[in-house]
Amino acid sequence: MHVAIAGNIGAGKTTLTKLLAKHYKWEAQLEDVVDNPYLDDFYNQMERWSFNLQVYFLNSRFRQVLKIRESGKEIIQDRTIYEDAHIFAPNLHAMGLMTNRDFENYSSLFQLMEELVKGPDLLIYLRSSIPNLVNQIHKRGRDYENSISIDYLSRLNERYEAWIHGYNKGKLLIIDVDHLDFVDNPEDLGSIINKIDAEINGLF
Repeated sequence: MHVAIAGNIGAGKTTLTKLLAKHYKWEAQLEDVVDNPYLDDFYNQMERWSFNLQVYFLNSRFRQVLKIRESGKEIIQDRTIYEDAHIFAPNLHAMGLMTNRDFENYSSLFQLMEELVKGPDLLIYLRSSIPNLVNQIHKRGRDYENSISIDYLSRLNERYEAWIHGYNKGKLLIIDVDHLDFVDNPEDLGSIINKIDAEINGLF
């Protein structure tokens, strides 16, 4: 079984992925942030490095999805290949931070990959307001995220909502995280687990 968690920067994807992996004894597939050689450069000079960064993420996640399917294991994935293609790359293109030529090349590559992969059995979308995202980003204190603007986060949020509205790759569970503290409040985590149990039971 393949479960994936989607959501904007700072929504709590990685934290929830780890908590659910522990609870269900699933294997966690985390986003390649630490080893990503483009992130620092990208946040300092978005226009120059946007294509490189997006292709790196696309490659990394495509490999993840292929491995997930081959392994036959119960896996929970932090962010999906679809978010790169439907949210981050189009947003950079719309903001003038990725050229038409690079965006068309990127989109063509994604379409080819999409033919070879299938969506997760369950997608969990963490919906969050901008103030909550900003608060979480500041709390974790990653240097390269200090320059992320509210405008950038807002644009991403709009694209997330549009993508989720038309999502048709499989089962979808939407969790509003603004008033949840699934790290320090066991009841909040319990309520999320109950919702996931209901969705998983419906898969079999």
